Amino acid sequence: MKVRFGVAAGVGSDPARFAGFVDRLEETGVDSLWLPELVYSKAVDPTVGMAFALSRTTRLKVGTSVAILPGRHPVLVAKQLATLAALAPKRVLPVFGLRPAQPAEHELFPVPQGKRAAVFDESLRLLREVLDKERVDFAGEFFTLDGEGLEARPARPLDIWLGGSAPAGLRRVGRLADGWLGSFLTPAEAGRARETIRSAAAQAGREIEDDHYGITVFLAEDGIAPERAALIRNRRPDIDPSELIANGWSGLHRLIDGYLAAGLSKFVISTTGDRPYEEFIDRFAAELLPRQN
Repeated sequence: MKVRFGVAAGVGSDPARFAGFVDRLEETGVDSLWLPELVYSKAVDPTVGMAFALSRTTRLKVGTSVAILPGRHPVLVAKQLATLAALAPKRVLPVFGLRPAQPAEHELFPVPQGKRAAVFDESLRLLREVLDKERVDFAGEFFTLDGEGLEARPARPLDIWLGGSAPAGLRRVGRLADGWLGSFLTPAEAGRARETIRSAAAQAGREIEDDHYGITVFLAEDGIAPERAALIRNRRPDIDPSELIANGWSGLHRLIDGYLAAGLSKFVISTTGDRPYEEFIDRFAAELLPRQN
């Protein structure tokens, strides 16, 4: 399996610093950059940020971690992805989720009451058809398309990955997606999630490639702060915080070893510290690029 390490935008997602952040990633040889959907924040919009980053690089891959699909029309999302893929072939990595992480942002992605999961499923099916077919006839509960198409579609099919860790979400990955990017799971939990996805894919007559399982890992470069450890213990009292957040670089290597043993091979590293991004990227390259194959 191809082992790859990417960087979550984190401290570099502020528009004032984003260009320098992207340039440093490209110069250092980092595999990929991942942009979250955080509307009420300084973070760049993930689609706009992808376009900007791809336009000033030639090698760096750029993905979303994660963008929200329900509440957006999937044909418009397909058009954006197809355009990006045409401008930067093989460097666009879309990952979608069910709902925003911040409750205040839920209303920004409206769907019929109680129908978010159903809208997500249908959106994924229509998104896939529009990206893959010249003309699409689609009649669903929420969307209709009558023989229309994008005209220009990706020469190489785009892989659509999903986030999430709830059982229903993992089964959705198996039924409808090409890969999975989890977060805030121990290696053992991530391994069980992978098996749930594989089982759901088999039941749907599908197969997900072995190296299409990944996870976002949070790194506390200077150790896990007591207040953060307390938050984790309140949320997960049965888990040592160092099993969910890497305690320094040695702790990160230990967690990566565990995830690799569980069958994961794609990693997005998000630093929880406030050191200059240049320092973090350089240390990232020294620590993790030698582990790629």
